[in-house]
Amino acid sequence: MKIFKAMLGMTALAAASLISVSANAQTYPERTITMVVPFSAGGPTDTVARLVAESMSKDLGQQIIVENVGGAGGTLGAGRVAQSDPDGYTVLLHHIGMATSATLYRKLAYDTLNAFEYVGLVTEVPMTIVARKDLEPTDLKGLIDYVKANKDKVTVANAGIGAASHLCGMMFMSAIETPLVTVPYKGTGPAMTDLLGGQVDIMCDQSTNTTKQILGGTIKAYAVTSAARLPVLPDVPTAAESGLPEFQVGIWHGVYAPKGTPAEAVERLSKALQVALKDPNVVARFAELGTVPSAETDATPAALKAKLEGEIARWKPVIESAGQYAD
Repeated sequence: MKIFKAMLGMTALAAASLISVSANAQTYPERTITMVVPFSAGGPTDTVARLVAESMSKDLGQQIIVENVGGAGGTLGAGRVAQSDPDGYTVLLHHIGMATSATLYRKLAYDTLNAFEYVGLVTEVPMTIVARKDLEPTDLKGLIDYVKANKDKVTVANAGIGAASHLCGMMFMSAIETPLVTVPYKGTGPAMTDLLGGQVDIMCDQSTNTTKQILGGTIKAYAVTSAARLPVLPDVPTAAESGLPEFQVGIWHGVYAPKGTPAEAVERLSKALQVALKDPNVVARFAELGTVPSAETDATPAALKAKLEGEIARWKPVIESAGQYAD
C-alpha cells in the first residue's frame, strides 16, 4: 500500500510539473521584453531592431523595448545579455559582429558559441561602397585605380572596430590588396556626417544607412556587395559587375537569448520573429532600406546557429591575415 501511495504521489507530482510547464508556455510573455542592440541609436542595426521589435510586440501581446548598449564593437551589449537572467525577458539583436568578435577580441568575457540560445535570423543587409560626392572616379574600377595610386592619402571611414563598416572596409582592402588610411569613429552617424562633409573619402557601409544619401545625391555610390543589383538602387552596379567577383559581403542580423532560457520561451520568440518578418510594414520598410526579411526557414534557432558557426570560420583567417585585433 505504501509503495502504491508513493507511486500515486510521484504521478501527481509529475502531472503538476507538466501542468506548470504548459501554463508557463501559454502565459509567456507576461511582461515587457528588452531587446538589447549593441550599437548606438539611429544606426542601421538599430533601425532593423526597432522595426522587428514593434512587429514582434504585436504578436507576443507584450511590448519589446529596444535598449542601446554600445561600445567595444558590440561586445559590451552582447556580454550584458550573456550575463542576464535566462528568463526570456532579455534578448539580443546583433549583426555579423557576433561572429567576427570571436576573433577580433582575444579576451572576450563570454563564449560566443555557447553563451546564448539561438532565436533566428532576421535579415542580411547588402553593403555599399560609397564616397564623398566630389571624389574624382566615376566607377569602381576607376576608384580602385585611384586609391591604389593615392593609398597614403585616401581615407576610409568606419564606425569603429567590429562595426559593419570596419569589417567591409577591411574586406575591401584585402580584395584590392591595398592597405589604406582608416579613420574610426564612435558610431555610424559621425562617420556618415564626415563623409557628407568631405572630411573623409570613402566608406563601405550597410545599405540601410546609405540608401537615403545615395538617392539624395549627397554621396557617390560605386557598388553594392550583393549578388544582384538592389531594386531600390537599380543604377548602382554590383561589385562583381565592376571587376571584384569575389567581393560579396552581407551584414546579417540575428536574435539571441541568454544560455538557459527556457525552450518554450525561445520557441515563442522564434515564432513571433517569423510572424514579424512577414508583416507587410516590415517587408516594405526593409525594401526601402535595400534589404529583405529572412525566410521563415532561416528565422529559426538551427539556422542562426549554423550561420554563426560558418561565419566565425569564414572571418577568422581574414582577420588573422590582416592582423587587426581589438585588444
